[in-house]
Amino acid sequence: MTQLSLVGVSKIFGSTKVVNNVSVKVEPGKVHVLLGENGAGKSTVIKMMSGIYQPDEGHIEIDGKEVRIPNVDTARKFGIAVIHQELNLVPQLSIMENLFLGTLPNKAGFVDRKTMAEKARKAIKLIGLEEDVHTAMGELGVARQQMVEIAKALMQDASILILDEPTAALTRRECDQLFAIMDELKAKGVGMVFISHHLDEIARVGDVVSVLRDGQYIDTVPASTSEDELVKLMVGRDITNQFPRIAQEPGEVLLDVKELTREGALDKVSLQVHAGEVVGLAGLVGAGRTEVIRAIFGADSYDSGSVSVCGKKLQKKSIAQSIEAGLGLVPEDRRTQGLILDASVAENLGLATMLSTAKCGFADLAGQRRRENETAQKLRIRMANVNQTAGSLSGGNQQKIVFGKWSMANVKVLLLDEPTRGVDVGARVEIYDLINEITANGGAVLMASSDLPEVLGMSDKVLVMSEGRITGHMPASKATQEKVMALAVSHMDDENDNEH
Repeated sequence: MTQLSLVGVSKIFGSTKVVNNVSVKVEPGKVHVLLGENGAGKSTVIKMMSGIYQPDEGHIEIDGKEVRIPNVDTARKFGIAVIHQELNLVPQLSIMENLFLGTLPNKAGFVDRKTMAEKARKAIKLIGLEEDVHTAMGELGVARQQMVEIAKALMQDASILILDEPTAALTRRECDQLFAIMDELKAKGVGMVFISHHLDEIARVGDVVSVLRDGQYIDTVPASTSEDELVKLMVGRDITNQFPRIAQEPGEVLLDVKELTREGALDKVSLQVHAGEVVGLAGLVGAGRTEVIRAIFGADSYDSGSVSVCGKKLQKKSIAQSIEAGLGLVPEDRRTQGLILDASVAENLGLATMLSTAKCGFADLAGQRRRENETAQKLRIRMANVNQTAGSLSGGNQQKIVFGKWSMANVKVLLLDEPTRGVDVGARVEIYDLINEITANGGAVLMASSDLPEVLGMSDKVLVMSEGRITGHMPASKATQEKVMALAVSHMDDENDNEH
């Protein structure tokens, strides 16, 4: 099997060395974890491995021989395949058609669909998928789509698999399925590069960990290294408290939701959030957390019930009125719902305040730019300047922009949906500091998250959802993962009991 080595590689963009003298070796049957904060250089390193970028200094070796990988096709010929965080699939096409994109088998000039189907069935069976190969990709969940990507790579005889944050959108059960497949691939001699911000996954799947910081190679250590030591290597300092919640004395009710109902999604959901309070919304994927958040904000409608902010009842599905009342939303997918990627940092920061700060109907451009610069500095957004496009920044910095947009608007209630998904440890703590600042200033936060330690660590009160309804609530001080999970499946258990 193939051994891949990066030897002293550097990558330069303009006058900036984004990767400096990095050496990494990926061995057959081993998982090499790349660890670092957003912007540490991980993505640039895997792009050099896969032929998207070429190193400006240093070189790449395959099985001890120096090679050039000028493009993705060459990387594929060397047996290198990448499973990107944003999956490279066509939802409208079938599993079979996606597996053969770009490599259609033909017989006498015609596409040989019978051969395609046979090979596709064998490929997905190897990774434990039992779906009909004629099923449209769009009908599969993210975890199964990811497995199809892995099957596609193995069909192309990949011996080096690069997995870029593969667990970011997966449930715990789906993660376990992925890890089981990785174990099987390791046993077959496939070498893997694994990128994740979830430190608890490293010891489960990794063999060794290479840590990058600000484009510099820091160290390579065993995957059994403690989480505290890994964090210290990654950020260059000790983070003594991963969840630095500073509790406040609860004040008046700022958000009051009564019996919110939407057929097939929400069932009489009621909740209150007080000034100075963080209320966590926990539950399994599909429990209805995102649906509640979006309905409260006015992004989606509902059949009955009401939403009030500071005692004022809001109209259904009116984002403009929600913002005017003091609501803000940090959505689940910041790239498609929270940002305009091609717009500048400044333009994104000003999205929620451009109209409200206008003078005599004209935008206050000078004042707006001053506030945007102040907000960017306060949030420590890493950028060249506020004219840099939001899409060119790391995930953590993009998320800070979304927070900053609402910080400039002085929102009373901030709705958070997966606020730290795809965000590194250092940036997470900075985001938690922003949450503390909001509540210290008399604001309120409703936070939906599938990261249970985050919910328990950063909330004052925890609400648990299952199948569109709230099945329990408790102070965070009395909440445990076991109690929350029992409530998260309680409605399902009731239904199962009724079936017997």
